Amino acid sequence: MPTARPSKDQYYLNIAKEVSQRGTCFRLRGGAIVVKDDQIISAGYIGAPRGTKDCMERGYCLRDHLKIPHGTQYEICRSVHCEANAVINAARAGVSVMGATMYIYEENGKTGEKVDAMPCYMCKKMMINAGLNKAVGNTKDGFFKVFHVEDWVNEWKQRDILDDKYQYGKDQNEKENLASADEIRNGAERETKKLIDDDGFISVKEILMQEGKVEDINNQNLRGFN
Repeated sequence: MPTARPSKDQYYLNIAKEVSQRGTCFRLRGGAIVVKDDQIISAGYIGAPRGTKDCMERGYCLRDHLKIPHGTQYEICRSVHCEANAVINAARAGVSVMGATMYIYEENGKTGEKVDAMPCYMCKKMMINAGLNKAVGNTKDGFFKVFHVEDWVNEWKQRDILDDKYQYGKDQNEKENLASADEIRNGAERETKKLIDDDGFISVKEILMQEGKVEDINNQNLRGFN
C-alpha cells in the first residue's frame, strides 16, 4: 500500500530539516529554504561566516559560556542565522526573493528536540526588507505555523518589537531559566536611563517638547522614544 504523500508545506519543511543538519551551532540546529513559484531558489543553515572558525571547531558556544538569553544580543554570536544565510545566498546568486516563502526548521542543538521555529527580530527585519511574503516554521508539537511578513510590518507600526506576540527563544529561555522578554525590556530601559544620566544626554521626548512639537508628552503616543 502506498504511503500518504506529505503536503507541500511538510515537503518543504522536510527539506529544510535536512539543510539544518549542516549547521555548526551547539544551541540550535536550523535550516531554511526559500521557495518561489513552487521552486527552491535558495537555502541556508546556521553557521559561522565563510572561512571563519565555527563553534564546533572551537569546541564551545560563546553565548552559552556568557549565559546570553536566546533571541538577544546577536552581535555576540559566531554564527549567521539560517534565515539570513538563505537571503544572503540568494543575493550571491543574483536571485530575487520578492514575494517568496521561507520554510524554517529548527531543533535543540543539544537534545534534538523540536522547538517552535520562527525568525528572531534581526531576521524578521531582513525578511521584511528583502520582500518575502511569508514564513512557515515547524512547531515543537510536530505541526507547523505560518507567519505573514505583512503582519510583522503592521504590528510594528502599532507597537514596539518587544511586544511581538510570537518571540523567538521565549520558550527556551523559560526552560533554561534565562531572562524573559520583560526582564530584557526592563534591563534595556535601565541601561538607557543610566547612559542618559551618566552622559548628560536628553531623551527624544524632551527634545520634541523643547522644540514645541509636543505640548503634553503624557498625551502623546511616543512609545519607544526614550
